[in-house]
Amino acid sequence: MTLRLSLIAGALLGLSSSVANALQTCGQAQYDPAQYVCWFDNFLCPVIAGEGLSYCGGACYSKFQYTCNGNVLNVLPTLPAGTPFTLTVSNPTLTINGQLVSASGQHWGLGGPTSSYCPSQVGSSCPQGNITAIYAGNGGAAMDVIVPGGQLVYLRPDWNVGYTQAHSAYIPPGSLTTGFAAYEGGGFVNLNGNGWGWVACPPTASGGGGGVWNLVAKNSTNAASLNLCTAINLKVNTLPQGTVGAWQYT
Repeated sequence: MTLRLSLIAGALLGLSSSVANALQTCGQAQYDPAQYVCWFDNFLCPVIAGEGLSYCGGACYSKFQYTCNGNVLNVLPTLPAGTPFTLTVSNPTLTINGQLVSASGQHWGLGGPTSSYCPSQVGSSCPQGNITAIYAGNGGAAMDVIVPGGQLVYLRPDWNVGYTQAHSAYIPPGSLTTGFAAYEGGGFVNLNGNGWGWVACPPTASGGGGGVWNLVAKNSTNAASLNLCTAINLKVNTLPQGTVGAWQYT
């Protein structure tokens, strides 16, 4: 028993030593570089959603939403209304980092295939329909499609991202159609629910299923149920003006 306790104690000492050795110094403070970044050797900013926040005039900020000019923090400009773009997952700690947001089943997933449709009579004028393209403006967002009436993007009552079916304006009661912003050179941000940001949930969590990660807007009402999910940013990738993603997304 004494030998076993000695071995355990030795292992714990070794572990604590390795953790201590991993710490770095910023000014007079020690920090874990997996959780913080040090600016100018005296200011710590946290790592959030895999992004080490930047520093500007005494404040930490995300480059997905802000910029720093002359030590003054400013919100990035939003994309001009109607500018098409795709979205990619940003969090280097996840295997889906860099993968595209995909539309399928009136729902946004992460890293899965895009589902679209084009009538046969449209012929060669059909867009390829193999990427999920969006545009935003005036606080709202829509799928980049040709189908008459379009397809509106909304946050469902379960805080998943959905979009209307073609030829239908139906949106589930309690859904939100505003509170989105797409920033030039930045990210696609959900400003609803006090701006808690996006999380990626593995297929076994939050009803993702089908091998595709699920995108959820985190907020005070659902945070407790998202323990298996990881915070992410959604990077905006602008497309050439006039690009059409699909006839319609299914």
